[in-house]
Amino acid sequence: MIDAYEDPGTPDCRSGWRYLWWLVRRQPGRCAAGAVYGTVCMVLLAATPYLMSRAVDEGLEQGDMGALAVWSGALFAVGAFNAWLSIMRHRTMTRVRMDAHFRTVKVVVGQTVRLGASLARKAGAGEVVTIGVGDVQMISQSLTVVGPGVGAVVAYAVVAGLLLSVSPLLAAVVLLGVPVIALVVGPLAGRLQGRETEYRERQGLLTARIGDLAGGLRVLSGLGGKTLSDAFRRDSQRLCEQGYRVGAVTSWMQALGAGLPALFLAGVTWGAARLAAQGEITVGELVSVYGYVAVLVWPVAFLIECGYQLSRGVVAARRVTALLRLQPPPHTGTSDAPAEPSTLYDPESGVRIRPGRLTALTSAHPKDTLNIIDRLARYTPSDVTWGDRRLDDIPLAQVRERILLADAEAHLFAGKLRDAIGGTTTHPRGAGLYRSAAPPRGATSHNAPAAAPHQATADADAHLTQALHTAAAEDIVQALPHGLDSPLDAQARNLSGGQRQRIRLARALLTDPEILLTPDPTSALDAHTESTVADRLRTARTGRTTVVTTTSPLLLARADLVHYLVDGKVTATGTHHELLESEPGYRALVSRDTEEAAR
Repeated sequence: MIDAYEDPGTPDCRSGWRYLWWLVRRQPGRCAAGAVYGTVCMVLLAATPYLMSRAVDEGLEQGDMGALAVWSGALFAVGAFNAWLSIMRHRTMTRVRMDAHFRTVKVVVGQTVRLGASLARKAGAGEVVTIGVGDVQMISQSLTVVGPGVGAVVAYAVVAGLLLSVSPLLAAVVLLGVPVIALVVGPLAGRLQGRETEYRERQGLLTARIGDLAGGLRVLSGLGGKTLSDAFRRDSQRLCEQGYRVGAVTSWMQALGAGLPALFLAGVTWGAARLAAQGEITVGELVSVYGYVAVLVWPVAFLIECGYQLSRGVVAARRVTALLRLQPPPHTGTSDAPAEPSTLYDPESGVRIRPGRLTALTSAHPKDTLNIIDRLARYTPSDVTWGDRRLDDIPLAQVRERILLADAEAHLFAGKLRDAIGGTTTHPRGAGLYRSAAPPRGATSHNAPAAAPHQATADADAHLTQALHTAAAEDIVQALPHGLDSPLDAQARNLSGGQRQRIRLARALLTDPEILLTPDPTSALDAHTESTVADRLRTARTGRTTVVTTTSPLLLARADLVHYLVDGKVTATGTHHELLESEPGYRALVSRDTEEAAR
């Protein structure tokens, strides 16, 4: 089975079938052993009727107790050996499934890490959760076909050969029976794939809705939160209806899997009984045919079950390969970033961000401003320029080092509050928690002489205290039982929405990047706290470039420059007071926000 630190390999993402075949090829020895165990196990089941027929014909009919004892002993030995084989087959196939499961988990996790912050823009959280919870299990379960599935095919052929020695007519009926069953069940398998695909897509959407409801952040941000519960109810009803459709197809497949083999083999038994009555086969041969028929129920039913499992496994594999085919933004670039603070310009919207200023973007449609922020931070393809060069021509590492997008939904990991903000002495930047690599202002660089341990600790604490003060988050620390060492749940679920927002802002401020892009940094705060944060943010970021998206007059009034956007384009630019006097649309937007805050 794959080791936790073992390279899972490069998956074949061209199709769902190829991905399943790749999982088989990654463990050829184990899959071959499973196929051998499954084949021998099922063939020995077919050998049981043959040994029984010999015991009847040579022992009971002839009255030869010695022959009867020999054939009975052979039956016992075969049964005991087959029991051992069944155990080994089950163990081997369990390892095959577990290897496929963990290998898929590793490649999916590796892909999500490789995509990084771009993952949220390429795949929904619900989609990723659904893959991890359901699709991985379906993929591993479908690999059962390489063991008992292969054994079922071989056992079917062996039984047909044994029946050929009894009656060519019976052998022909058996050989033609399974193709007929496949023609009946085959269309249902294709239909199941379609139904299952739609079901999994809806399940991913509903999972995302659940995450929104649990987190509550979008409700607090006003991004469609008022209709979120209605959307969840509607989507859950659609998922339920689609589940009934999947269940209808599944029930037909399972019913046919149990009923068709029984009807088919009942016909074989009836034909054998007629041949015995006509004297064309012996009583022992009739017993053997009955035994073959009983044995054939297993491989035939299992072949139908394998078709069902493969249908679901291919659907799951397609979803996994779709995720694995996603590519992160290119990290290459040929031009160095500007040596001095320079203007960011987005030609698509007309937004121009001048260095050293607090700039606000406001629009009646928050999505428009978020799209601009994504382009300015180079999270989506664009024609944005930084100084005299295109942003996408600059190596991504340089962009991330100097431009930080403080995402309103950035993850907060479980652990101490100090670590969540990034205020540790060993990793003062909280590596991996930000969408930038910029060190805090005044932090010791890698090329500078290292400060004494106690001095480094004091400096880190000072930077942390200042970041908490700017974000008006000191009261959060004071209210917790152990201050900065208090534990946080995953995504800081034990804090309120406003507290989480201030913690995220403090974490971003601690890095003190050259350019800070922060969407709606105060949307979950009350008016008093929002005013405090706005004043302190302006003071703390003096001389540094800061961009906020907001419709709050408290924050807009502190901005050096405000871009008012309509349909994603800059309609007017000026200070908050200038736009209030000259732009009726801006005045209506800000006044509406003021009225809602008052209520």
